[in-house]
Amino acid sequence: MSHSFGIVIESLVAVLLLLTIGYCMLLNSRLKRLKADEHSLKATIGELITATEIAERAIGGLKHTVRDVNENLGNQLTSAAQLSQQLKNQLAEGDNVIRRLSRIAIAARPLSESAAEPVAAPRVSSAKAVAAAAQAFSERRRSDGLAA
Repeated sequence: MSHSFGIVIESLVAVLLLLTIGYCMLLNSRLKRLKADEHSLKATIGELITATEIAERAIGGLKHTVRDVNENLGNQLTSAAQLSQQLKNQLAEGDNVIRRLSRIAIAARPLSESAAEPVAAPRVSSAKAVAAAAQAFSERRRSDGLAA
């Protein structure tokens, strides 16, 4: 009995050793997969770091471009406002000149002898009348070069 009892214990130890070897093989394959995943994860992290650095540089460039565009746009808006003001001033001055020329043209019409009313002249467009008045005005110059 002692001999069969020893064989049973030895068999039990052999079965346990086989189970341990099988479990070790299973753990080994899992560790290999984990190592492979670790390498691919490291490669992915490296690529992600590189992409992040490129994106940071691109964002820095965009910020610089936005600053330049904002500065240029501000300068252009300032120039446009100044030009607009100059145009308003010139238009107002042009209106004043047209009014003065109209008054000169009205004053330059010859008067009739009896009624002291302007002589009925053939109808001329107002632009032609203003141009004629301006021509007459420019011909009447003072000796110092200023118009009368």
